[in-house]
Amino acid sequence: MGKRLSKIYTRTGDDGTTGLGDGSRTAKDSARVEAYGTVDEANSTIGVVLSHASVPDSVRSSLTEVQHDLFELGGELCIPGHSAITDAAVGRLEQDLDTHNKDLPTLADFILPGGGPAAAACHLARTIVRRAERRTKTLADAETVRGEALRYLNRLSDLLFVYARVIARAESGQEVLWNRKRD
Repeated sequence: MGKRLSKIYTRTGDDGTTGLGDGSRTAKDSARVEAYGTVDEANSTIGVVLSHASVPDSVRSSLTEVQHDLFELGGELCIPGHSAITDAAVGRLEQDLDTHNKDLPTLADFILPGGGPAAAACHLARTIVRRAERRTKTLADAETVRGEALRYLNRLSDLLFVYARVIARAESGQEVLWNRKRD
C-alpha cells in the first residue's frame, strides 16, 4: 500500500507543478497530467452514472469493475514506465460489449445523447472517455504509452455507448433518434 494522506494540502503544487508517482515533478498542464486527469474525470462521471437506481445490475457490476480499472489506468499514466491495464481487461470489455449489445435493436440512425438521467450521464461519461483517449494519444506521441491503455479507452467508450442504450431502455424504453430532415 502507498502512503496514507494525513494532510490533504502540501503547498508543493503552488508553483504550477505536480508530483508524479515516480517522485518526479511535472507541469500541471503537461500531456501526462492531462491524460491521467481526464481518466480521473471519466471515472468520476461513471460514479454519477452509478448513483442512479435505474442502472441494471449487470451494467452496475461491470461499471464498478471499470472504475477499478480506471483507477489503475490513472496510476499507469501517472507513473512513467508502470504497467497496470492488461489485455484481459480489454477482453473483458469486449465480452461485456458483446453480451449487452446482442439484444439491442440494430441502429439505422444516430441517436441523440439522452434517454433519461442515467443514460444521459452514461453518454457524458462516453464523451469524457473519448477525450481521455485523445489526451492519452497526445501523450503517446511524445512519450511511451502502452497500447493496452489506448485499446482499453477505445473499447470503454464503445461499451459506454451500448450501456447508455441499455440504461435508456431501463429508464424509459426509448432513445431519441437524430432527425436529419427536421426542417
